[in-house]
Amino acid sequence: MTDLSHLPGALEHHWSWQLRAACRDADSGLFFHPSGERGPAHDERDAQAKTVCARCPVRAACLEYALDARERYGVWGGLTAEERRRAVVSRRRRGRRGARRQFAA
Repeated sequence: MTDLSHLPGALEHHWSWQLRAACRDADSGLFFHPSGERGPAHDERDAQAKTVCARCPVRAACLEYALDARERYGVWGGLTAEERRRAVVSRRRRGRRGARRQFAA
């Protein structure tokens, strides 16, 4: 059996925002679609999840976590996995353009 005693314990401060999340008592199925779900059912579920996120006091922390952790599934911080992927790509492109401008000057 693997000895895990040398590993650090949970870092509560990284997750404490979840205690105030609007989704805390919601069905997780609202935020993570069933395998194979497509079309209007998928879009409606995402819209409902985003409605919960829109009123969430820790939406920014949730999104930051999802981007940092590279969450590949679900709605986090009001964005779907695809929307988060596009945000990361856009952020990288802006960073490269900024770096090129800096070195070109």
